[in-house]
Amino acid sequence: MDTPLDLVAPSGPAESLAPDEARRGLFEPAQAHDPTSPVARFDARTPLAMDAGVSLAPFQIAYQTAGTLNADRSNAVLICHALTGDQHFAHTHPVTGKPGWWERLVGPGKPVDTDRYFVICSNVVGSCMGSTGPASIDPATGRPYGLGFPLVTIRDMVRAQAMLLDKLGIPDLFLCIGGSMGGMQVLQWASLFPERVFSAMPIATGARHSAQNIAFHEVGRQAIMADPAWAEGRYLEAGTRPAKGLGVARMGAHITYLSEPALHRKFGRRFQGGSAPTFSFNADFQIESYLRHQGLSFVERFDANAYLYLTRAMDYFDLAEDHGGVLANAFRGTRTRFCVISFTSDWLFPTADSRAIVHALNAAAAPVAFVEVESDKGHDAFLLEEPAMFSAARGFIDAAARARGL
Repeated sequence: MDTPLDLVAPSGPAESLAPDEARRGLFEPAQAHDPTSPVARFDARTPLAMDAGVSLAPFQIAYQTAGTLNADRSNAVLICHALTGDQHFAHTHPVTGKPGWWERLVGPGKPVDTDRYFVICSNVVGSCMGSTGPASIDPATGRPYGLGFPLVTIRDMVRAQAMLLDKLGIPDLFLCIGGSMGGMQVLQWASLFPERVFSAMPIATGARHSAQNIAFHEVGRQAIMADPAWAEGRYLEAGTRPAKGLGVARMGAHITYLSEPALHRKFGRRFQGGSAPTFSFNADFQIESYLRHQGLSFVERFDANAYLYLTRAMDYFDLAEDHGGVLANAFRGTRTRFCVISFTSDWLFPTADSRAIVHALNAAAAPVAFVEVESDKGHDAFLLEEPAMFSAARGFIDAAARARGL
């Protein structure tokens, strides 16, 4: 659900989420206020109507683009990012210095070809890389919103993206594509604005969050809120950060993005520093060291409250429930072309979730292709080197482009 990660344990001494790490390399709110990317600002005249019953104004959306918009504005592609992703899909990340999180799929000559298409990706509302969220300043108080920020839904994210496209002068999308939480946004786009989506590619996702997934998210949220430095969500004002809680939340979540075969292949039961245990609670095993490293690196670039908000947005998502309990009703009359992709080893959003989407699209007489990719890389396979996924994506996109006259 995040930037592509190599399953390699860090070399050297094992890192830990110890108290003396509490101030090292923590997320700073500068990117939340003044991001390293373009920003679209909306004033009181153009509020965002949120499902929580709040009209959010003023607010801003941070975004990145690649490629060139053609003369008739018909080649726009919207990328929807995953839970802890951001707008830097093909751009060096301003905090970590790492390459864009989807450079494997997006770029010149790649399936989402930036020589042919104008590609946009916005940081979702409620996140922390420049779009308005809990780390942003509440103009009514002059302080960070914290938990005073209204709860966000996937539909709110999509409405804000639609407002961004309006501001950019883009009437509709050639393609809307995303994985995981991004795939939820793709489905919401196709349901909420079917006339604005020519083709849609939801990857490694579902039309609702399962009870198990909600449970995993709740464990992560409780880890954050149990950290004394969380300060009831007012840690930015207090000058603290719930780094240990957020790091543990990330460790638990990261396990769900992987698969047992991939973990066994990369780590097995190998020791980190030698061939024998230390008989302590240090990170003896390579997998322990890897997870601790992921926890520490995550707190450098993400806000704890944003993590609470975005996980809750995913939990609330249930597209069928929004349409009388019948998922097919979400797509009635649509002319959007769909390609649904799943992975055999994804146990967070298993293939059964994708099949449910395909069955609903069939019931709505929508044009849909379905590809189940054989992979042992787990949920995060959509971010990694998967030739079968690239081939399926290229074939679907090229065919849609021909139908669009691009």
